Amino acid sequence: MRDDAPALILASTSPFRRELLERLMLPFTTCAPQVDETPVPGESPEEMVRRLAVAKARAGAKLHPGALVIGSDQCAACDGRILGKPGGHEQAVEQLTALSGRRVVFHTGLCLLDGRSGGIQEAVVPFPIRFRNLSAAQIETYLQREQPYRCAGSIRSEGLGIALFEAMEGEDPTALVGLPLIRLTQMLERAGRPVLA
Repeated sequence: MRDDAPALILASTSPFRRELLERLMLPFTTCAPQVDETPVPGESPEEMVRRLAVAKARAGAKLHPGALVIGSDQCAACDGRILGKPGGHEQAVEQLTALSGRRVVFHTGLCLLDGRSGGIQEAVVPFPIRFRNLSAAQIETYLQREQPYRCAGSIRSEGLGIALFEAMEGEDPTALVGLPLIRLTQMLERAGRPVLA
């Protein structure tokens, strides 16, 4: 890395996003963006994750002026309806029962803010999946083993959640986990921070 290269900041406390960004082998630090993630009435899943990714990057840029700041947000949606985090077992059973045999799209908003110029690159990367037809016993086994109560749609795809799927239709599997590295690599290159330099 050049001595004059800007710091790279991941504006997220997610251990999954941190692990993904580590794959690019670039030095970076993380920060906790203070952003209200309440959906805006009438907002589509794509609009919400785009707005929140930009807001997180802006919040990180305030903490780290002059840095390259990555913001990201994700939601799952079925028939255009945003699937929130269940928060508890009963809600998770309801979510997974409703998703059985259905197609769900994970929308990941991504923003790279260049604190030197104020330039912003943003994208929404969809990742559709098809759920298996799940029995009540399979749902119960999954929830007891994984306890994904803080995961959108009760789906922890980087763990046992993969067993819920019949097929994955997306182009970038890292988007499913929450940080689309293919698109991020392109953004970093445009910002003068190529991964393979």
